[in-house]
Amino acid sequence: MKSAARTVELLELLAARGDRPARLQELAEALDVPRSSMYALLQTLISRGWVRTDVTGSLYGIGIHALLTGTSYLDSDPRVRVVRPYLDEASEALGETIHMARLDGRDVAYLATRESHEYLRTISRVGRRLPAHAGALGKALLAERPDTDLPDGPYEPLTPHTRTTRESLAADLAEVRARGYSIDREEGVPGIVGFGFALRYEVPAQDAISCSVPVARLSAGHEERIVAVMREIRAKIEATVPGGSGGGGAVHWRR
Repeated sequence: MKSAARTVELLELLAARGDRPARLQELAEALDVPRSSMYALLQTLISRGWVRTDVTGSLYGIGIHALLTGTSYLDSDPRVRVVRPYLDEASEALGETIHMARLDGRDVAYLATRESHEYLRTISRVGRRLPAHAGALGKALLAERPDTDLPDGPYEPLTPHTRTTRESLAADLAEVRARGYSIDREEGVPGIVGFGFALRYEVPAQDAISCSVPVARLSAGHEERIVAVMREIRAKIEATVPGGSGGGGAVHWRR
């Protein structure tokens, strides 16, 4: 069990580094593992495609099998499959970037995205993680839970507009509940406004959809249209996706 946990910790560490490869010593120190043990583990994972190394054999990064496994997760998730066509519909109606994400601890993980075709557009990708307190998707999902579940803080500031205290976030979530959707005004990414809508086909909601728009393209009229279209898309999804109680032979995974 210890070996399995160490393997997972190593893969998570490499994945979190993104495009910054790591050296053997860095990995050994980060996980408090002897260099010899870390080297042996890396060689095993390299041979199986979970880790890759450079031509010198001194730098390590996440391997292609991590991508293949992640793709398999998306392909096997019935809710992602159902939601995708509605993301296409929202993207076509609004011409903006549309996301679907799932709450994972204190973060949200992006499961699907449709990029805007406009010159000014947001940049996103499937697999991206963002702290739940700092974006429309996360705040929409946090609002579905009691404030007693919120961590004490202070929270990581991603921009000058990020809410970094428990009190300020709780006040914002109260507005989300009253309004029915969340708004992220440059709290997660500078220059981007997001509108988030929790998908309530299970309680508490685990998934949400959002529309992201560059500030330069957001007018009062465009904002009203975004909210109207996204409300309609949410209603269609919730009417289509089976609830969390099960039925029809579908597998309902524990998160």
